[in-house]
Amino acid sequence: MIRTLLLLFFLCASATVFSQNIPSQFQGKAGQGKPEKPPIELYKIISADRDTTYLDTTLTIQKEYNYNYLRRDNFELLPFSNVGQTYNSLGYTFDDFNLMPKFVAQSHHFNYMDAKDMRYFNVPTPLTELYFKTAFAQGQQLDAFFTVNTNERFNFSIAYRGLRSLGKYQNILTSTGNFRFTTNYKTKNDRYRLRAHVAAQDILNQENGGLTQTSIDLFEAGDPEFDDRGRLDVNFEDAENKLEGLRFWGAQEYDLISKKDSLDYTMLTLGTTLSFEEKDFKYGQTAASDLLGEAYLNSNLLTQTKLENFQAEGSATFKNSILGELSAFIGYTDYNYGYDSVLELDDGRITNRLKGNLIRAGASYRKHYKGFDLFGKGAINISGDFDANYLLGGASYQFDEDNSVKAQIKIHSVAPNFNFLLYQSDYVNYNWQNNFNNVKTQELKLEIASKKLLDAEVSYTGIEDYTYFTIKANDSTPTPQQFADRVDYLKVKVGREFRLGKFALNNTVMFQQALSGEEVFNIPEIVTRQSLYYEDEWFKKAMFMQTGINFKYFTAYNANGYDPVLAEFYVQNNQEIGGYPIFDVFFNAKVRQTRIYVKYEFVNQLFNSTNDHFSAPGYPYRDAVIRFGFVWNFFL
Repeated sequence: MIRTLLLLFFLCASATVFSQNIPSQFQGKAGQGKPEKPPIELYKIISADRDTTYLDTTLTIQKEYNYNYLRRDNFELLPFSNVGQTYNSLGYTFDDFNLMPKFVAQSHHFNYMDAKDMRYFNVPTPLTELYFKTAFAQGQQLDAFFTVNTNERFNFSIAYRGLRSLGKYQNILTSTGNFRFTTNYKTKNDRYRLRAHVAAQDILNQENGGLTQTSIDLFEAGDPEFDDRGRLDVNFEDAENKLEGLRFWGAQEYDLISKKDSLDYTMLTLGTTLSFEEKDFKYGQTAASDLLGEAYLNSNLLTQTKLENFQAEGSATFKNSILGELSAFIGYTDYNYGYDSVLELDDGRITNRLKGNLIRAGASYRKHYKGFDLFGKGAINISGDFDANYLLGGASYQFDEDNSVKAQIKIHSVAPNFNFLLYQSDYVNYNWQNNFNNVKTQELKLEIASKKLLDAEVSYTGIEDYTYFTIKANDSTPTPQQFADRVDYLKVKVGREFRLGKFALNNTVMFQQALSGEEVFNIPEIVTRQSLYYEDEWFKKAMFMQTGINFKYFTAYNANGYDPVLAEFYVQNNQEIGGYPIFDVFFNAKVRQTRIYVKYEFVNQLFNSTNDHFSAPGYPYRDAVIRFGFVWNFFL
């Protein structure tokens, strides 16, 4: 499906790729050579929240951190052995404002792009970006992107992120695809604006259930006969799961009142948003495994979980130079989650569907006052089967261009994810229906940004009725639980870079502690990353280079285990992982608009006589490997 859509949109794009009207100030005059190249600041990137940045083709240490499968800094994540697999969490951030339960298989959503992750563009000439990076055995990853303005008011973009990687261990092939099409339009007087996107995504993982106990012993002993990881036995050789999603989204705005000048303005904007998303998660296995308990079938197991989610929203926004910006909305949601059959058990009945509709309402406010940026927003479900609400308030202050501070408080109450409430499977142990309380989160956060001192983030989070998966005593598989007490979580993250000539040392340190509820909320106490690197310009400044060493370490802790049937992590307190250093050696270079990356990952593993590197119990971390690739921007 994704490949068909991709071909269709690229065929449509080919008819208009050279039809962009270049702004007149950058068009060359007759007989005077090539047209002037537009400045990079005109290649604008617009977030879902309408924040605007521009294309950045520089090579920095942050670009080094972002050069990975997720295309973002994964400091608080621990990857599994194959690219495209899931990640264990080294830290947690509570920045969601959802008013209904999330879908199942959250461990496979790291690379799933929600509506808030989409980007829109406005460019003076056609722009292309190509991302490539090698994978692990018989595979590669690619992220290709193209955008064009057919005129100054209409833009569209097409992008596809694809991955296929066999991996070093048995039965861990990954194959993913993320297709995105976006468009935005505004009228000549800028009073009417439209944004829309289509996203089709699929994330396939073969699941081996981790190494057998015998293979774990051989792996840890460092027996050179098993340096070929394909020789190690795994728990499953026939299981796989797949997450798929298709979303259509559109939002339009119209300025009913539009009075603007440099100091005095009054605006009233009406808006509507429509969205439809369909998600599907399958778990299949050729033959039932005793490790997962009894099964209703002996062969050809296949469980399919579906969600259809339609949302409509109407909003009004009032902006005034004196009063600030006030926005209000009312929205409607129709959801349908579940399975195709009802399950009759000796102790009760498990239904096949959770479906209904919700009506929500909310408001937001923002005002700049005497150097302070005041902001707040809140929403509540006023009708429907799921009660939920959130409230956020805060303020920030910009001392100068190098120093700022921000503080906020947030409360959030929402039902647990769908797979805590209702789940079905061909395995007997994986069938349940629960009536859990809402998960209630309260958070205080302070952020400090100072180029001369440090960047710091301090958060204190309290969680009531925390939900989690765990393997109870005398059970062999995880089941959902709700914690009766309170979880209190303190997190302090500090960053600072020191420079001396062409050398730099970039430091990030995170300290965290579960002040209560530590038996269900496992985290490493310290996570740290240091990068010592050298930068210079070579070949008469034709190439900018960057080379150095990355060091990462996290203290040993009872890391969450991974369950392939649920595609979720579960709490366990029997086995620690961590306490091992990770050294990477890298060489990066920039030639014009091309950034080239070469890295020897986990190079110190070559000198270890034994192996203690795991991403989760039973799942080894990656071995030493050389990987390379590039990011290339070019302009037509």
